[in-house]
Amino acid sequence: MLVLYGLGTTVGAGIYALIGEIAGVAGNNAVWAFLLASLLAGFTACSFAELSARYPRTAGAALYAQSGFASARVGQIIGVLVALAGIVSSAALMNGFVGYLHEFIAVEREIMIAGCVAVLTGIAVWGVTQSVIVAGVISVIEVGGLIWIVLLGADHVSLDSVAWPGLELGAWAPIAWGGVLAFYAFIGFEDLVEVVEEVKGSRRTLPLAILLTLFISAAIYVMLVVTAIAALGPVGLSESSAPLASLYSHLTNKDPLLISLIGVVAIVNGALIQIIMASRVLYGLASRKQLPAALALVSSATQTPIIATVVAGILVLLLALAGNVAGLAQITSTVMLAVFAIVNLALWRIKKQIPTVPGVMIFPRWLSLLGFFVCSAFVVLSLSDWAVVG
Repeated sequence: MLVLYGLGTTVGAGIYALIGEIAGVAGNNAVWAFLLASLLAGFTACSFAELSARYPRTAGAALYAQSGFASARVGQIIGVLVALAGIVSSAALMNGFVGYLHEFIAVEREIMIAGCVAVLTGIAVWGVTQSVIVAGVISVIEVGGLIWIVLLGADHVSLDSVAWPGLELGAWAPIAWGGVLAFYAFIGFEDLVEVVEEVKGSRRTLPLAILLTLFISAAIYVMLVVTAIAALGPVGLSESSAPLASLYSHLTNKDPLLISLIGVVAIVNGALIQIIMASRVLYGLASRKQLPAALALVSSATQTPIIATVVAGILVLLLALAGNVAGLAQITSTVMLAVFAIVNLALWRIKKQIPTVPGVMIFPRWLSLLGFFVCSAFVVLSLSDWAVVG
C-alpha cells in the first residue's frame, strides 16, 4: 500500500501534466533530462530512507533538519517549505487537470479547479485510511495507463531514440534545464515519511517503500518518454495541452477518451496526496508548537487534522487559480531541491555524531554530502534561469 501511495503522488504528480513542457525544453534529449532528474532524486531518496528509520515521526524533513542542525528554527523553516511545496505542487496539478478535463467537457477553468479542490479536500478530511485506499486504487489505474501507452508505441522505438547527446555544452544545457523541470515528476517519494506514524513496522517498511517508489517511477518515465519522443517528436508533445492523450491518438488513430480519463484521475490522485502531505506537515509542526495550535486539532470522528487540511485546500485553490503548470512546477522543484539539500546536509552531520543505529538501513556518509552539493547546484541553476527570464 505504501508503494502504491508513493506511486500515486510521484507518477501522477508530473508525467501526465508535464511531459510536453519537458520535451519543449530538452527536445529529443528529454529522456536524458529524466535520467538526470532520477539520479538527482536518488541521492536524496537514500537519505530520506535512512532518516525515516532513524526518526519515525510526522513532519519528517523538519524534524531531520532540526536534529541535524540542533535548531528548532531551522526545522520550522524547512517544515513550512515542505508544506508550501506540497500546496504549490497540488496547484500545478489542478492546472494540468483542466487540460485533460477539457477533452470531455467545456467548463470554465475556475469552476473546474474550485470543484475539484473542494472534493479532494473533503476526501482528505474523511480519513487517512480511506484516502490511502482511494490513492492506491487510482495508482494501479494510472500506472497501467502509462504501461499501456508504452506497449502501443513499442514499434516506434529504436536505438536512435536514446542516442547519446555527446559532451558539448550546447547539448547538455537544455538537458540540465529539462532536468530541473523533470525533477518535479519525481517529487513524491519524500511524502511517504509524513504518514510514518500510521505505518506498521515503519523502520523496515518505509525505507523500502521509498526506494521502490523511486525505482519504479524512473523505469516507467524512461520507457514512456522514449516512446513519446519517437512517436510524436518534441514539437508535437510540447504543443499539446494533453500530451499523452495526443500520443494515444497518434498511436491508435482513435479518440483519446479513455487515456484522457486516466490522465484526469492520475492528476487528481497526485493532487489529493499532496494535500494530505501538506496537512500532515502543518499538523506535525503545530503539535510541536512551531505553528498555531489550531492546526494540530484532530477530528474525533475522522482522526484527521481537519483545520490543517482545510487550510491546505484553500491555499491550493488560490494558487491554482493564479498560476500555470510550468511555473508552479518550477517553483515546487526549486523549493524541494532546497529542502533536499538541507536534509542531505543534516544527515551528513547526524552521521558524524551517530554513525549507525541498530535496525536501521545505513548508507555511506559521503552519499548524503554528494546529495547536498548536487541539489544545491540545481537550486542555483533554477534560480539563474529565473534571473535570465526576469
